[in-house]
Amino acid sequence: MTLLYDKASEAARFLSAHLNSPLDIFVVLGSGLGAFADTLSDTRTVDYKEIPHFPVSTVEGHHGRLVFGRCGDFSVAVMQGRFHFYEGYSLAEATLPIRVAQLLGVKRLVVTNSAGGLNLGFEPGDLMVIDDHLNLMGDNPLRGPNDERFGPRFPDMTQVYDPEFRRLAHETAEGLGFKLQQGVYAALSGPSFETPAEIRMLGRLGADAAGMSTAPEAIVARHGGMRVLGISCISNLAAGTTGEPLNHEEVLETGQKVSARFISLLQALLPKLCRI
Repeated sequence: MTLLYDKASEAARFLSAHLNSPLDIFVVLGSGLGAFADTLSDTRTVDYKEIPHFPVSTVEGHHGRLVFGRCGDFSVAVMQGRFHFYEGYSLAEATLPIRVAQLLGVKRLVVTNSAGGLNLGFEPGDLMVIDDHLNLMGDNPLRGPNDERFGPRFPDMTQVYDPEFRRLAHETAEGLGFKLQQGVYAALSGPSFETPAEIRMLGRLGADAAGMSTAPEAIVARHGGMRVLGISCISNLAAGTTGEPLNHEEVLETGQKVSARFISLLQALLPKLCRI
């Protein structure tokens, strides 16, 4: 069986041919948030199916391609769509792109998602900076043999989401005339939405938003020494808070509505993150 490091290395070698300069930052775009990639300049696009060992996105709202380009003066790689545990991939497979980014020399990761809001102070369309997470997926992407070339056996997770990155996100949003929420993201396996009882449990555990991604990617990034910023688009209020049923179409619609604000934030923020 091919080792994870060998798979990531082969993918990194393939992608390096598409790079005109070293990557400054890597961005994962969640459901309904993929339009940011279309704003980059000097772009080159690679479909996931062309990249050795990459899974393929199967979820509506995830385009399934990697876009290289520039945001201001900096070189950016953007995933238009991610891979999920609920699609049948292992967490090691779902987080392979983060390993590849690490081998390409990336030191900064911005990971975004659409999430259900538990905090009653949130509204659909809010953007939330993740200050911590609860990994409730029943698995960990680091489970199994550890390859020291990626990182240590027992990586510290005291500050998964970089405090300076979070500060800059709030500062940038204020400069653009809006406020970011901040809170704890609960990651669950999906694909079913949470029940009202599960939402009440998550609230008691301290979660402000819930979704089906992000935490594994952040764990792998920290294992590899990357600085991480997480942003959730609150696409809906979680089960039991409104009495209305949940659906994926609502997630995509909210992503489209908040797209302009989300794009303006990333355009202004990414160059700041690349300078530190």
